[in-house]
Amino acid sequence: MPWWSTINPRNFLPSWYKSPSQASLRYLFYGLLLGFSFSLTSTSLALFFQARRRQRLAAQERFEPRPIELRSDEILKGVTGLIGNTPLIRINSLSDALGVEILGKAEFLNPGGSVKDRVALRMIDDAEMAGLLHPHTGSRIFEGTVGSTGISIATIARARGYDTTIIMPDDVAEEKVKALHALGADVERVRPASIVDKKQYVNVARQRALDFGKHFASDRPHLIQAPSSMVVSTDGDEENTDDLMKKPRGFFADQFENRSNHDAHYDGTGPEIWRQTNGSVDAFVSGAGTGGTVAGVGRFLKSMNEDIIVAISDPEGSGLYNKIKHGVMFDLKESEGTKRRHQVDTVVEGIGNNRITDNISLALPIIDDAFRITDAEAVAMSRYLVQHDGLFLGSSSACNLFACIKLARQMDWKEGKTIVTILCDSGSRHYSKFWNDEYLEKAGIPIDPELVTKWLS
Repeated sequence: MPWWSTINPRNFLPSWYKSPSQASLRYLFYGLLLGFSFSLTSTSLALFFQARRRQRLAAQERFEPRPIELRSDEILKGVTGLIGNTPLIRINSLSDALGVEILGKAEFLNPGGSVKDRVALRMIDDAEMAGLLHPHTGSRIFEGTVGSTGISIATIARARGYDTTIIMPDDVAEEKVKALHALGADVERVRPASIVDKKQYVNVARQRALDFGKHFASDRPHLIQAPSSMVVSTDGDEENTDDLMKKPRGFFADQFENRSNHDAHYDGTGPEIWRQTNGSVDAFVSGAGTGGTVAGVGRFLKSMNEDIIVAISDPEGSGLYNKIKHGVMFDLKESEGTKRRHQVDTVVEGIGNNRITDNISLALPIIDDAFRITDAEAVAMSRYLVQHDGLFLGSSSACNLFACIKLARQMDWKEGKTIVTILCDSGSRHYSKFWNDEYLEKAGIPIDPELVTKWLS
């Protein structure tokens, strides 16, 4: 046995020393292992971030400025790309007072400033698809209107390569005429008259479209009646299609009878409202001039939920209220000895009618109720909205919102109900009449926002 095998190492250690237990040695090992691991990890992270920093510095040295990249759907194709998809806004003052959600479709945000942008675009699109209009051929669009549709047509016509002639009554707000001139439209103003009069503005517009063809016709010009009631003037020679496409045409848009008016709202405005409310609509309120808005939106909403109430707001002098309530198109102001010079004699512009148009015919089967709105009520609502909501709206919008209050009170609706209406245009088109206090005073129309407060209380 070797001598060193007999040596006991413990004999050389101090007497007070005690060898650690196996558990202590195990913990010591684990501590050393963890310490080494943390050290290695922290070193690796430090090296990684240093490398990243060097890469960023190198990239900055190589950086070349470039344009911001946009998705293709973020770029709209011209002014028509701005039409539609308007927001639905809560009218806070009315909603809070009634306990019913009053929502307005902000159509005044369309590029032409009104709900009529949708109609004008659809009428022109449909005419082009039907081959009735061809851009940049010297063709001219004619329309009879109290203003808003004319402005919308003039806006889109300029973008599409057409000229425009607008026939309108001579008592509409001057702001509309100025807007049309600014858009390059030719404006002809005529005396207010009944639709049976050849000098009524709609009839004049139709005649002007026909007369336009005389300047380019080799034969006697005539009207082409499209299925959607659009009318275009051309000459009698239609054998050469290519030549026909190049000839200037006079196109009468005819918003009152044109089915495209209804379709614009059935395919656009109605589905937007349904989507924006997640289908939570209890009633829809709208004025009716041509009838396209209430017909298109109302029919779509009814197709989704037949229990939705569709109602119209009707100004003084219009016969639609009595047509809905009593089945007779008549108003007391139209009776013998009381009829005034204007068919619908009111400061409210854009809604009201005393005849059944094709678009109104589409609306009649689905309209459940109607509310008469006086000039005083419309004026009161417009001032109330400015004071309490900062909303500067036109006359038809004010009528619509007052009708919403009357509907909510009539139905005794409380929380959980939603009424949607159309905010047709802003007050900027109504300075000379509806928003002119001096004009209203001379007309004997009071300016009293308390009228609204009484209905809300």
